[in-house]
Amino acid sequence: MKRVLIIEDDMDIAELERDYLQFNGYKAEIAQDGVLGLKKAMTGMYDVIVVDLMLPQKDGFEIIREIRKKLEIPIIVVSARNDDIDKIRGLDFGADDYLTKPFSPAELIARIKSHMKRYQRLKGHTPSEMIQHKGLEINIASHKVAVNGMPIQLTTKEYELLLFLATNPNIVFSKAHIFDTIWGDECYGDNATVAVHIQKIRKKIEKDPSNPEFIETLWGTGYRFNP
Repeated sequence: MKRVLIIEDDMDIAELERDYLQFNGYKAEIAQDGVLGLKKAMTGMYDVIVVDLMLPQKDGFEIIREIRKKLEIPIIVVSARNDDIDKIRGLDFGADDYLTKPFSPAELIARIKSHMKRYQRLKGHTPSEMIQHKGLEINIASHKVAVNGMPIQLTTKEYELLLFLATNPNIVFSKAHIFDTIWGDECYGDNATVAVHIQKIRKKIEKDPSNPEFIETLWGTGYRFNP
């Protein structure tokens, strides 16, 4: 299932976009401020970014520019700003498309589909939907995980945490960074939540959870996925 990140502080509009995307078979998540939105976007876990321009903490222009330094995915602006200078600036910074509010949700879906197809054609292949490391297999399309061919059952958060680490191998992430990325503002909790979930994942994927091969702890720093 393709994943779409909606960076939008107006919850009425964000929920409208999310509902239409889910109805059309996408998995959609919402970030309500620019800092959280950019942090989520840079995980590389999304296939499309839909972003407003006027956001608290960090504006949409800055978000587009930062994403473009690392990721080649469709970015679509949905904004109330309808001046030509804003459209030109957004596209110059790397956005692929620009819709002005009020907009047709059906048109937004159509544009998302069109840009995803265009990116696949430009890349000349279908993006890999399987991550494989030393017997560990993560099927992104089906959300299925297996170790040495044996299916592993993970909760939604365990899967998202494992996928985040596996798609960013050899990079050390702090507990705080992981918590903000996976849980965001969805619930109250603390960084200990991350350690608990890492422990559960290890029991399911590691041959020896007390001496983990995939998810390494760097004491005082964070966690790193070793491919």
